[in-house]
Amino acid sequence: MAEEKYKPRLIDVYAKEVRPQLQKRFNYKNVMQVPRIEKIVLNMGVGDATENAKNVDVALEEMTKIAGQKPVIRRAKKAISNFKLRAGMAIGCSVTLRRWHMYEFLDRLISIAIPRVRDFRGLALKFDGRGNYNMSIKEQIVFPEIDYDKVEKTRGMNITIVTTAKTDEEALELLTAFGMPFIRRS
Repeated sequence: MAEEKYKPRLIDVYAKEVRPQLQKRFNYKNVMQVPRIEKIVLNMGVGDATENAKNVDVALEEMTKIAGQKPVIRRAKKAISNFKLRAGMAIGCSVTLRRWHMYEFLDRLISIAIPRVRDFRGLALKFDGRGNYNMSIKEQIVFPEIDYDKVEKTRGMNITIVTTAKTDEEALELLTAFGMPFIRRS
């Protein structure tokens, strides 16, 4: 298999640095108790898809480049006349990354995309109470895979990092150990 030859850098970082650090910090008896990242979900809503259905195709193509995997088209569940929305109309796309694709994306997010965000001061602590982290990016052009000259309209996306951590504190330590630049409140 091609995946055997190339292993993402963050897998080794987790095994050699992050896992022992978390095991010592939280006094875990078993290695399997140490929190890990389960999956990363990317969501991109296309609000102007009601006027032009081709915008969903453009968003689909951009998200495919960013994630390295083909996204699923999300459709409206109900018709809302105020928004000119009919049931079944394509309104966005999402993709779930697991295993090696997930670590690849996380590495690119931390080391390349986040530093390219304008006026960046750190990530807000938006945990959901169960150890999962949510963040949003206002412009898809922070990813190097997107050609700035070919972008017609900047679109934002939501990124959810799902972990096996039981508490937000454990998830914060896990993501900080990977290098996520959080705003620390003292």
